[in-house]
Amino acid sequence: MKLAIWTYEGPPHIGAMRVATAMNGVHCVLHAPQGDSYADLLFTMIERNRQRPPVTYSSFQARNLGQDVAALFKTTLSQAYERFQPQLLLVGASCTAELLQDDPGGLARALKLPIPVIALDLPASSKKENWGAAETFYQIVRHLADIDVRPTPRIGRRPCCNLLGPAGLGFRHRDDAAEVTKLLAMMGVDVALCAPMGASPADIARIGRADFNVVLYPEIADPAARWLERTFHQPIVRTVPLGHGATRDFITEIARVADVDPAPALLADPSRMPWWTQSVDSTYLTGKRVFIFGDATHAIAAARVAHDELGFQIAGLGTYNREFAREVHAAANLYGIEALITDDHLDVEARIAQLQPELVLGTQMERHIAKRLGIAAAVISAPVHVEDFPARYSPQMGFEGANVLFDSWVHPLMKGLEDHLLTMFRDDFEFNDASGPSHLSQHRPVAGGPRPSSDVRPVWAAEAERELGKIPFFVRGKARRNTEQFAIDRGVAIITLGTLYDAKSHLAG
Repeated sequence: MKLAIWTYEGPPHIGAMRVATAMNGVHCVLHAPQGDSYADLLFTMIERNRQRPPVTYSSFQARNLGQDVAALFKTTLSQAYERFQPQLLLVGASCTAELLQDDPGGLARALKLPIPVIALDLPASSKKENWGAAETFYQIVRHLADIDVRPTPRIGRRPCCNLLGPAGLGFRHRDDAAEVTKLLAMMGVDVALCAPMGASPADIARIGRADFNVVLYPEIADPAARWLERTFHQPIVRTVPLGHGATRDFITEIARVADVDPAPALLADPSRMPWWTQSVDSTYLTGKRVFIFGDATHAIAAARVAHDELGFQIAGLGTYNREFAREVHAAANLYGIEALITDDHLDVEARIAQLQPELVLGTQMERHIAKRLGIAAAVISAPVHVEDFPARYSPQMGFEGANVLFDSWVHPLMKGLEDHLLTMFRDDFEFNDASGPSHLSQHRPVAGGPRPSSDVRPVWAAEAERELGKIPFFVRGKARRNTEQFAIDRGVAIITLGTLYDAKSHLAG
């Protein structure tokens, strides 16, 4: 264990809280010291939930350690049941209280409460937040699912599925679930249950009525989906619809598993990304080097979108999810690079500084790292801050999600180009900091703009002319004039690619 100012994942009891907070009728009682309630702020301040998370803490203090701390937990548990009247209680210990070995599960069973009580074993010394969420959801499904519930015959009804994985503090989970539900409805597939998000214990009991399961976030849903496959023989759809190509693959897989026609969903494709990537405007971004880091699901999907759909070069790929290291290594091999598997943000920063990519796609921390290094960045994965829980509808999945990805990734690069050009031409009469806006009459440029001082104009080499053509049209003329003046001042008759770069460096100061 080491002290750090940043962590990609909290201890496993935070994962348990994410599942409890996402569900209805569930309450979590944690054996924890005073001060561990800081985790409430993750949901009220960052995710901006309307209610406090359904979590009660025993909140023992140092002076309680010489007394019966176990009795304090039992009192806390009884009071939580009486006050909140949940349909299900989850009990466990925070990473600090785990050292006391008070057995919260055994203490809860001794109370003989009239509702299901699930004891969670959350070893903070060896596991982390996403594992805690996955384990909690798995235990809920395994304890509550009625094994006698099965799908009704398909005659006269539409196929239905369960959406598994959306949880509290997830990156755009709310909107992803809504977008995927719309996509399935276009194909004539109903959603029987979305869980953990929005599900109650009674809903979990009927989880076996669906024809198949769709795993949107394997980090949370994979263990439960595997158990459901073994117990209820429900097929698993594992294609995650992140990106335009993956969304079409997802539709195809759903059509195969549910035996429905994919045409309505495929023909309704509203994504603008394919059109833009075939346009002349996208050529500036072709070959841009990108570094990607986040949870395994989003990192792998982002690499596919960046490489296959936007024409970027994958310079680096990694994850903090050690449980999914094999999948990320396999994805990295597709791009001829070595995966970075680490939960130390300093390792990530060192790799970004070494690779010097032109775009960083990652968590909140990678955005901070990129800002320090002067690199364009976009957030693609939890953990994130408040601005990445927008009030507006902003999915990452489905065709609309592909549009959001397009906006989120391309705009930082275009903004970076704008900043670069403003720096390059900062001594020009229009862009000089001391000058006013050029569209105002008192600052209107002289007709024709500044011209090279000599009547003999330099000749542009073909390669330099092609490079000049990559500059946006609205500043291309200025770039041409400034480069020609640079060449005239130095007696250069032919402007080569080297001359163009020298002019750029000179003008940038």
